[in-house]
Amino acid sequence: MKPPPNHRGEHVFGLIDRFRLSWLLAHLPPTSVWAAYVALNSFVTIALLTLLALLTHNPFVFPSLGPTAYLYFFSPMGQSSTPRNAVLGHGIGLLCGFGAYKVTGMHVFPEGFGDEVYWPRILASALALSLTGAIMVLLHVNHPPAGATTMIVSLGILAKPEYLPIIEIAVVLLTAQAFAINRLAGLPYPIWRSQTPPTGGPQ
Repeated sequence: MKPPPNHRGEHVFGLIDRFRLSWLLAHLPPTSVWAAYVALNSFVTIALLTLLALLTHNPFVFPSLGPTAYLYFFSPMGQSSTPRNAVLGHGIGLLCGFGAYKVTGMHVFPEGFGDEVYWPRILASALALSLTGAIMVLLHVNHPPAGATTMIVSLGILAKPEYLPIIEIAVVLLTAQAFAINRLAGLPYPIWRSQTPPTGGPQ
């Protein structure tokens, strides 16, 4: 089966041709091949970071890396998938999350947190997300997973100061892996920022 023109997974088909695996498209629907590409690369990149986390006992893997990896392989040429937006977005989220965590008293959720309203964390999470969103707009940085990063830190889940650079290094490592894979697929994936004029909002 030949992939339809302008299919959003065209970069995947280019990689398949490069490795002489075109028979896959003769036996599977193009979208299934694209899904397998996203699944395989997401698995490899996150597995490597998880292994690094296990070996070093440091948080080189955390929840908001998941959506970042997905963006890198699902829509690699999108504005929110550029290295600039991912690295700066998570960095902004880390700083805003830790700042909110600190000014609200640095309280983690208590053991057995249930029905009670825990005001320090409500304030910290709201403050962190609002600051992250505002600063990202002001700096023309668009990376939605950064909103999850700032929540993780502001809620005290990963709020130790020594964790912050490790988390940012993890983002850089994931970005480097995505750069290598997307360039191998024949995409003009940017080293830092896209040269394509953004659409749908300021950049």
